[in-house]
Amino acid sequence: MTDADFERVRKLIYERAGIVLAEHKREMVYSRLARRLRQHRLTRFTDYLARLERQPDAKEWEAFTNALTTNLTAFFREAHHFPLLASHVMKSAGPVRIWSAAASTGEEPYSIAMLLQETLGTRVRDARVVATDIDTDALAKARAGVYPMDQVAKLSEERRKRFFLRGSGARAGLARIRPELAAMVELQALNLLAPKWEIKGPFDAIFCRNVMIYFDKATQAKILERFVPFLKPDGLLFAGHSENFSYISQAFRLRGQTVYEIANSPSSRPGHGR
Repeated sequence: MTDADFERVRKLIYERAGIVLAEHKREMVYSRLARRLRQHRLTRFTDYLARLERQPDAKEWEAFTNALTTNLTAFFREAHHFPLLASHVMKSAGPVRIWSAAASTGEEPYSIAMLLQETLGTRVRDARVVATDIDTDALAKARAGVYPMDQVAKLSEERRKRFFLRGSGARAGLARIRPELAAMVELQALNLLAPKWEIKGPFDAIFCRNVMIYFDKATQAKILERFVPFLKPDGLLFAGHSENFSYISQAFRLRGQTVYEIANSPSSRPGHGR
């Protein structure tokens, strides 16, 4: 992979998915895309990238994007967000809808669904989690809903029994999300840079955690502006622990630790109790 090849990769993934690849990611890019070259029996990155550029609608673009997407997630990751979400949905009126905008392999949306089951009582019948991601391979794993037991073991025994089926025989060491929980989660592919988002709001909350770090500030600001009409007036936006939206967009204001609300929301106005 030449310097020119690496620069082409950086340009193509930025245009396609808004991902900014730093110089130190070169080895990662090489190792991940080398698998795609072997798949097509190619030996030069130049030839692979030329093939992509000649075919803007080719299926290989999906594999290219998947290869360069990082999926790091866990059940109830950034645990301080979930009590805030529970308090918020308990006060909400009408059906509860949450959007997990970087769903990865499903741990985040299923964690949200578990919390809704625990919090809403009979109201959970009308609760839904919309889970989207650009990585179709990750979404396929989310749809399967099967996870290694060592990943599930970090949950409380009560949650393991209530929300998972333990595998046996050939499935020993694995756990599957129970069907009634899986039914609450709608999974679909979505590129946050797409001209139109094929989902319907408004949502009580949007989880967009640990994905904005891959975008430049201009892209971050654009996405934040687009989130506003997808949130209810008092809706919450949850960010990742290393993300700070306050200096990027005037559309949101900080509500708590990496939790934001619409800047002119009813609860953000002076004199409004929280």
